[in-house]
Amino acid sequence: MAAWGERLAGVRGVLLDISGVLYDGGEGGGAPIPGSVEALARLKRSQLKVRFCTNESQKSRGDLVGMLRRLGFDISEGEVTAPAPATCLILKERGLRPHLLIHDGVRSEFDQIDTSNPNCVVIADAGDGFSYQNMNKAFQVLMELENPVLFSLGKGRYYKETSGLMLDVGPYTKALEYACGIEAEVVGKPSPEFFKSALREMRVEAHQAIMIGDDIVGDVSGAQRCGMRALQVRTGKFSTRDPILAPRPGIEPTPPAVEAQSLNHWTAREVPPF
Repeated sequence: MAAWGERLAGVRGVLLDISGVLYDGGEGGGAPIPGSVEALARLKRSQLKVRFCTNESQKSRGDLVGMLRRLGFDISEGEVTAPAPATCLILKERGLRPHLLIHDGVRSEFDQIDTSNPNCVVIADAGDGFSYQNMNKAFQVLMELENPVLFSLGKGRYYKETSGLMLDVGPYTKALEYACGIEAEVVGKPSPEFFKSALREMRVEAHQAIMIGDDIVGDVSGAQRCGMRALQVRTGKFSTRDPILAPRPGIEPTPPAVEAQSLNHWTAREVPPF
């Protein structure tokens, strides 16, 4: 086995996905993936910079961090790059007023945003809010606009909770794209700008960072397109039965053609004690 310096030479920072890497969501806040609390502590004790890069859009950043801290994770709100705060910045910069098709749990992130007379739509993982009525209202808003703008907080297909697999925002975004004949602007993984914002916050260059996630498209491919190394863990929604999420030619984890059983497995093997 190659030594740390040989396998990950020049790495100064680690970007971590949250759902499927640290924990699986569910009733009562979900459950940590075995060994993940200890793995994060091991990373924090090392000389590596650590930041969290998530597409979570059912909880505000504060609520997410509070839940993770209750599960035992050493994490602060300022360490998390999430799509809702990033979307708010874009809306303010462009003077846009959104119609919100989002989960009530993340609505507080948009409290300072003007939603009167909407001139765009923001869609996130609304969960049970994805009713026909709510989807049709978002469709109507877009169709009434001369230049319709749709923001999607991530574009994942599904994710894993303790009760099983759950549809993510991606299929609903695709439905609006198809119905309106438009393409959504993705705020979240695998958007290059989202990864770049996380790297800026961590103050490392792309070639100095590694992304660790459970999604071969959103995490691994997205990070590699930004010039980062990437590692896919076999936890969360990882599945060799899904032809889209399983490793395949052209999108290979780093080190080449190797995945890790879990974050704990990778840090125990690769992160030297300090």
